[in-house]
Amino acid sequence: MINKFARDLIEHWHLGFVATADADGNPNVSPKGTFVIHDETTIGFAEMRSPDTLANIAVRPQVEVNFIDILTRRGVLIKGEASFVPRDDARYPSLRPTYTNRWPELEPMFSGFVIIKLLSCKPLATPSYDLGVTSEDLRAKWVQRVRDINIIHKGSEIEEC
Repeated sequence: MINKFARDLIEHWHLGFVATADADGNPNVSPKGTFVIHDETTIGFAEMRSPDTLANIAVRPQVEVNFIDILTRRGVLIKGEASFVPRDDARYPSLRPTYTNRWPELEPMFSGFVIIKLLSCKPLATPSYDLGVTSEDLRAKWVQRVRDINIIHKGSEIEEC
């Protein structure tokens, strides 16, 4: 079940890293920035550029999704079973408002939605907490780091690896 911490995390950050595997067991991890919570046991994301994720879900519906608050280094790991709801599916119209209310400009790119039924939801935290570091300490440290990165990389473009 999705507890209050997980709900707040997903609703504020929206970004989850989805891990899947193909028929041969080869892994794929893909960031998805349109996560929503449908109910206590169901999350989903709008599918836009996910050919490998969709292909993997078609043969192996088991997924793991990692959500992390990058400032406090706390998160959740969700395991579940995923299914794809394409635009021409009868369920699409009832799911659509949940996503278009948040991201109306992206709706033309949606090919459908990936719906994940939760099997488990476990908390994650950096080992720094074991040493007595607080959320406030980490938040201050990483906010400064983000400021430093923005100064260094201001105006940088994404390049091919």
